[in-house]
Amino acid sequence: MPESKRCPGPEKFNRRQVLRVGSFGIGGLGLPALLAGRSASALPTPTETAAILLFLHGGPSQLETFDLKPDAPSGMRSMFRPIASKVPGIEICEHLPLLAAVADKFSLIRSLNHEMSAHSDGQIEVMTGKTPARPDPTSTSVGDHPDVGHIASERRGPHPEGIPRYVAMPSPLYATSPRYLGEDHKAFAISDPSASLYMPIKVVVDGEARTLDDRRRLLGHLDELRRGFDLEARWSVVNRFQEQAFTMLTSSAVARAFDLSREDPRLRDRYGRHRWGQSCLMARRLAEAGTAVVTLYIDTPLDGPEFTNWDDHAENAMRPGHFAGYMQRRLPYLDQAVSALIEDLYQRGTDRQIMVVVVGEFGRTPKINKGARNSYGRDHWPAAYSALVAGGGLSVGTVVGATDRQGAYPSDRPLSPKDLLATVYRHLGINTATILRDHLNRPFPILAQGEPIRELLSHSPT
Repeated sequence: MPESKRCPGPEKFNRRQVLRVGSFGIGGLGLPALLAGRSASALPTPTETAAILLFLHGGPSQLETFDLKPDAPSGMRSMFRPIASKVPGIEICEHLPLLAAVADKFSLIRSLNHEMSAHSDGQIEVMTGKTPARPDPTSTSVGDHPDVGHIASERRGPHPEGIPRYVAMPSPLYATSPRYLGEDHKAFAISDPSASLYMPIKVVVDGEARTLDDRRRLLGHLDELRRGFDLEARWSVVNRFQEQAFTMLTSSAVARAFDLSREDPRLRDRYGRHRWGQSCLMARRLAEAGTAVVTLYIDTPLDGPEFTNWDDHAENAMRPGHFAGYMQRRLPYLDQAVSALIEDLYQRGTDRQIMVVVVGEFGRTPKINKGARNSYGRDHWPAAYSALVAGGGLSVGTVVGATDRQGAYPSDRPLSPKDLLATVYRHLGINTATILRDHLNRPFPILAQGEPIRELLSHSPT
C-alpha cells in the first residue's frame, strides 16, 4: 500500500470542478436542467426495475460502518462502538442508529474483495466488472469498458416519454465512460438537488439559458453543428442527441420526475435537506419514472472544511486531525438519507422494483496509521470491505460473508464486485452473457465473471 500522504486519490477531483449540470454536451449544447414549472399529475406507476447505486467516493472503512471489530488489537479495532439492530445478531456502527432500526429491510455483504488499490482502478472494477489490464497508481485512469449504467441505457433503449435511462448526481463517476456503446449512453448528470438555486432542466446554447420558446433557435444551432460534421457515423450520434433533447424538452413526464417541489416537505426533511438526502429522494423519483440506473456520487454531504470524503487516510483532503472525527461528522448524513430511502421504498410499495446498493471502491486497512500534523487514518484496502443492499425483492435482515478478527481478509464466503454486479444485472433483467462489440469488432461479454449472490436470492422473483 502506498503511503497515505502520497495518495493522489479523490481530493484530486474537486467537487466544484467536476460538478456539472447535465451531460448532453455536443457543440455547445447542454441539457443541464429543464422545464421547471410544467404542471402535471403524480408520477406514473412504475413498470420496470431500477437500481440506485450510492458510490461512497474514496472507499469507506468497513471497520467504522458495517463490520466493526471491537475485540481487535489496539491500533486496529474500530474507533466506534457497535450497536444492536432490529435484527438479532446484526450489529453496525453506533453512528448509524436509523439504519439499525430498519435492518430488517436490508442485508449486508461483509466479504467483498479485489486487488485494485488505486481509486480509479477500484471504481472501474466495481462499476464495470472488468479488472483494469494495467493498474494506475495515479488514480487518473478511465476504464476501457462501459459501466452498469451505460449498459442499462443501451439495453433498455430510449424511454418513450424521454426519461433518461442513466442519471448521475450530483456529478458523474470520473473513471468510467460509455466507450464503444456511444456518447448517447453517457450518464445524464444533474447538479445538487439540495442547492438553493437548483433548477431541474433548462437548455443551454452558446452559454445562455434557453426556454421552450427558443426551440427554433436550438434547432438552428443543431443544423449549424450538422454542417460541421463530415462523417455520417458521427452525425448519427448528433441526431440521437437531438432526438433525445427534444423528447425531453416536450415531456411532461420528465418535468414531473425532476421536480422535487412535488414531494411533501416533511418527507424532504426526513431524507435531509443536504446533498445526499435530496439526491436519494430525487433518485427514487427517477427510478419510479423509468430511469434504469441512478448513480449517486456520495462525496461530502455539505461543503466546508469540517467535511471530507470517504478516503479516510491521514490528512484526507490535506486536513489535519483524526479520521474518526471526520467520520463521526459524516455518518449521520448517510444514516438519515439511506434509511429514509429504504423506508420510503417500502411505504410506497416499490421495494421489489427498485434495488439500492451502498458501496465504495474498496475498504480501509485494519492498521491505523499516523501522518503529518498529528493526523491519523486508515489507508486503501481492497482485500476486504462491505456493502449494503436493499430492495429488489432480495432477502433482507441477513449478513453474507465474514472477515477475520482484524477485518483484514474474508474468512467466509469471499465475494467479488463482479458478484455484486451480477446481482444488480439480474435485477435489471440484463443477461450478463450478452456480447457487446467495440469499435474494432472485438467481442466482450457484459460480465465475464461473477454470479448473483445466492444468499440474497431466496426471496427474490425468478
